[in-house]
Amino acid sequence: MSDSYSLSPLQLHRPDNYAKQALVHPQAPLIDSHIHLDQYEDDEIQQMMQSLPDHQVKSVVAVSMNMDSCQRIQQLARRYPGFVHPAYGYHPEQPLPDDQQTLKLLEWLGARIGSAVAVGEIGLPYYRRQELAQHGEALDEDGYISLLEQYLQLAARHDKPVVLHAVYEDADTVCQLLEQYRIQRAHFHWFKGSEDTIKRMARRGYHISFTPDIVYEPEIRRLAALYPRELVMAETDGPWPFEGPFAGQSTHPRMTADVCRTWAEIQGLSEREARQILYTNTCAFYRINQ
Repeated sequence: MSDSYSLSPLQLHRPDNYAKQALVHPQAPLIDSHIHLDQYEDDEIQQMMQSLPDHQVKSVVAVSMNMDSCQRIQQLARRYPGFVHPAYGYHPEQPLPDDQQTLKLLEWLGARIGSAVAVGEIGLPYYRRQELAQHGEALDEDGYISLLEQYLQLAARHDKPVVLHAVYEDADTVCQLLEQYRIQRAHFHWFKGSEDTIKRMARRGYHISFTPDIVYEPEIRRLAALYPRELVMAETDGPWPFEGPFAGQSTHPRMTADVCRTWAEIQGLSEREARQILYTNTCAFYRINQ
């Protein structure tokens, strides 16, 4: 599918029609704060974008994996303006790029930083480390930390938030780096970690987001009860598949409604109140026009 793709199928569902839709759905809309949109097939993406307003989803924050992914996300953001907010970065759960590859992507990102809502997805490779250890192999810890630092430096120079893949003990290392580079707008997506780390992140004002597994995962529900309301967002991490009531379903931004509903129950809020909080938090963090 080329960049000349026609937007005509979306004309009935433009972002500026949300005021009209609000007459029918008098609640704050939803935003999927973390999705790998480029990993869906073209026809799936088109159908998804067309269906967003029907599910009261205003937009998505589309994160990137590497150079190819960044370029694909850029194309999708141009194709679906107002619906797709791009974030560019290098996902840590893959082999380290060489210096030339890193420099090329950093230069590409730097030239397009004005159109990005964030630098991401970046972080540290917790799951890759576990996998390598099972095979008796060691991870180049210093190499991954050095790579992360380069992206943090770029974000700091341009006052951009960062989208982070950092769970358990990796989150403590990342917190140290965020403090070192004086980055305050940090989004730890699908976070998991100790209570001490949770407290540290909350004190620093770092945001986290919950996926649909909040509906059925005790560890995530405990975190949802603890973390400050003003620092929470909803995400899907699509196309990652979920279990429980979502088993067998293709992951779609509409599932953020289930995230919101469950979070409201845990927090003792009405669904209307919860939607407004999550929507306001996401717009403020990513500086998305409401």
